[in-house]
Amino acid sequence: MPTPPLAGSTTGPAALRPLIDTVLTALQEGARRRNGPLPAGGPDTVTTRMRTALDPVIPEHGTGPHHALATLISALTEGAADPADPLCAAHLHTPPLALATAADLAASALNPSMDSWDQAPAASALEADTTAALAAEIYPHHTHPDALVTTGGTEANQLALLLARERHGPVQTICGTNAHHSLTRAAWLLGLPAPLTVPAPHGTIDLTALGDTLTRHQGQAPLLVTATAGTTDTGQIDPLTAIADLCDTHGAELHIDAAYGGPLLLSPTHRHKVNGLDRAHSVTLDLHKLGWQPASAGILAVPDHHHLDALHHQAPYLNADDDTRAGLPDLLGRSLRTTRRPDALKIAVTLQALGRTGLADLIDRTCAAAHHLADLITKTPTLDLYDQPTITTVLFRPTGTDDHTVATIRRTLLTRGHAVLGRTRTHGHLWLKATLLNPHTTPDDLQKLLDLVTRLTTELTESSTHR
Repeated sequence: MPTPPLAGSTTGPAALRPLIDTVLTALQEGARRRNGPLPAGGPDTVTTRMRTALDPVIPEHGTGPHHALATLISALTEGAADPADPLCAAHLHTPPLALATAADLAASALNPSMDSWDQAPAASALEADTTAALAAEIYPHHTHPDALVTTGGTEANQLALLLARERHGPVQTICGTNAHHSLTRAAWLLGLPAPLTVPAPHGTIDLTALGDTLTRHQGQAPLLVTATAGTTDTGQIDPLTAIADLCDTHGAELHIDAAYGGPLLLSPTHRHKVNGLDRAHSVTLDLHKLGWQPASAGILAVPDHHHLDALHHQAPYLNADDDTRAGLPDLLGRSLRTTRRPDALKIAVTLQALGRTGLADLIDRTCAAAHHLADLITKTPTLDLYDQPTITTVLFRPTGTDDHTVATIRRTLLTRGHAVLGRTRTHGHLWLKATLLNPHTTPDDLQKLLDLVTRLTTELTESSTHR
């Protein structure tokens, strides 16, 4: 067998073209066989089909690149949950833009490693300018804001707590019961006290309870309040400006987890919902949510680049002092990871291609779809709406059903391959959750989703009655 070709240099594109054609054909064929938002049959069916395609995982003699690509990618696609299908709406799992995915191909082919300049000369410059521009969107009145590229909101939140610890020592974090689970995990990983939680009875932090907690603990330890702009369960946004005012009064720092809601800044229609982001000492964004990027595309932004100094680290083979003095950029302080992909490329391509108005249009379309879904639910007498959506998350449940039935509806839709809905518990009930991130979703798609739920509710109710 000849030595397989490489993806880079001047010969790489010619080697890639026929392989990419095979990949695209396999993606299309797998989606055609799936014919829906996810495969029917549940875990056992999907696992069996995938194992058949893989058998054996390591053959004695290779099957060749086209056969391997066609077999495994078509099987993976047939067994995928497809966020580009309008009925796949459970999680903050976005359908990536084609142009961002194409940019990611270039990142894989070039394979820059963002841990030293000599592995990523142009990519390091692209990342520096892109992250600075994103940070300036959050901190427009600061002279030198900066941002780091992360694997997502979880890593960004961990870095935010780490930086606070390095500034002040063992900080005591305070968050709402609506906060993302990664904050509790970050405190554990960093050896910090477990976060103090304050009630969020209506989905957002109770300001009176937060003020009381700050008063009780003021002076006992450095305090870091973490607010949320777009909760995972309901998509609601904490009262950011009022929380920032309380932090100023009590001498606490503020981190805002805006992994979901942060991109609202780019929409003139919706940016008012995240007023106060610039008051935070750090902000998490996650552009593989409301930014339509292939994962990973997380961001941690800070108001001044010196806030990142604590991450400086030296490994002489990557950032020797004399190289740095000679002008080679030092990249090790840009992440806790060493080898990492140039994820800023796909973000930069998207920003260039769509601009502010193009991204605002995507955001506005998805927010409008969420409101349309909420309106359809309120007009359906057999469905209950939790609340009007803040961003693109809509909670609902069949009227008069118990939690067991709600859970069964969701799992049945999954195993039949009809729809992917999430679930969340709030106000004492289990709710179905639709997280709309597909800008191509139509009113007919939304009505079809509700029809599936109402028909299945009737089916389950009748089945229970006839037992």
